[in-house]
Amino acid sequence: MKNISRLALLALVASLAACSVLESDKIDYKSAGKAPTLEVPPDLSQLSRDNRYAVPGGAVTANAYQAGIANAPGIPTAVANIGDVRMERSGTQRWIVINRTPDQLWEPVKDFWQENGFLLTTDQRNLGIMETDWAENRAKLPQDIIRGTLGKLVDSVYSTGELDRFRTRLERSTNGTEIFVSHRGMQEVYNNSRQDQTVWQPRPSDPELETEFLRRLMVKLGVSQEQSKILAATTAAPKTATVATVGNQPVVQISEGFDRAWRRVGLALDRTGFTVEDRDRSAGTYYVRYVTPNPDKKDDGFFGKLFSSKKDEAPIKFRISVKSQGEATTVSVLNDAGAPETSANAQRIVKVIADDLK
Repeated sequence: MKNISRLALLALVASLAACSVLESDKIDYKSAGKAPTLEVPPDLSQLSRDNRYAVPGGAVTANAYQAGIANAPGIPTAVANIGDVRMERSGTQRWIVINRTPDQLWEPVKDFWQENGFLLTTDQRNLGIMETDWAENRAKLPQDIIRGTLGKLVDSVYSTGELDRFRTRLERSTNGTEIFVSHRGMQEVYNNSRQDQTVWQPRPSDPELETEFLRRLMVKLGVSQEQSKILAATTAAPKTATVATVGNQPVVQISEGFDRAWRRVGLALDRTGFTVEDRDRSAGTYYVRYVTPNPDKKDDGFFGKLFSSKKDEAPIKFRISVKSQGEATTVSVLNDAGAPETSANAQRIVKVIADDLK
């Protein structure tokens, strides 16, 4: 009887949904789990003891977050600002620039994600990185007339088949802080012809979702709704990136100066599933490793198989080098020791970065 009732309810939901429209412009996230223990990867526990993270004359910590950086201000592709907040854009990538310190912003940004229905699985204040858990956008369910009629029963029997998580990175700049938000998505698909089993697999990042959360974050930080829409509507000509070979090493070539290339590469790494363990802007280096994006961790996926031959084997670590001369920047892959990487892995990595930068 219980199964019959459940099927009847599903049929009712489906029939009502046929008469309704999905609200694609609404965000209403619900976390996929309960509050977890915040993730601190084992190889980050000794992070501050490595000399490469030392700031001369300051605390031993992550360079780009805790240390003041002498950036020469570049010419922005597109900038709009209101008060001490502005949004910059290059291609499909946007970020917030605000004249406040990371310490002033950390707790408000953390509260913002929790207020929007997320739990944090990573809260690395010393690195300026926080990441949400996997959550479902319940606004993609049928409209409120259905949910109002059936109440919480809809949530228990109906799913969008999609999960999202967001990574936020705060970097100290000359006059304040730059805030980056990157999206990663998963979708549930059938894995056999009988359609009786499903698996989760990655889906493309959504720049529009990133922009919407940046806009909402600006409201949290004091910008009005109307002003935030003006900032988010700022347009810019897209910048292209190309894959080339220099000295037998695959590289990405970008027609931008260091400041903007550095920001864009960082966002590309966040979007495509790399964990940025640390970054040294003065040296133009991101220290990364890859973590499989599968929320239930039952399947390593393409990138998991690429960087790890066994499920219990630690992913390979890389350094992503960003070097510029004027308005030309070259992005290359180094191994964990800092030597040029020329393997098939490096070729795949530069292609992934270039594809996201286009």
